[in-house]
Amino acid sequence: MNTLATSPVADQIAARLTTALAPSYLEVVNDSHHHAGHMGDDRSGESHFSVIVESAAFTGLSRVQRQRLVNQALAELLANRIHALAIKARAPGE
Repeated sequence: MNTLATSPVADQIAARLTTALAPSYLEVVNDSHHHAGHMGDDRSGESHFSVIVESAAFTGLSRVQRQRLVNQALAELLANRIHALAIKARAPGE
């Protein structure tokens, strides 16, 4: 599994997705620097993220169902720490 988590919130994202989805591939990217000074920027440098997750848990699920699984795994962070999250969720072989 590959992950680019390099900050406290990114590390929490990676840990929670790993626990919930056992991904074969995981990439967490902090996009906050692209949004500095914009609405939703809490000046922490950790408010906007992108994730690419490949997991067998997504097999047979729609895009919306996959995103719901990711959102469920990150619910606490989405409520308190993350302003925006871009999700690419795929099953192995896609």
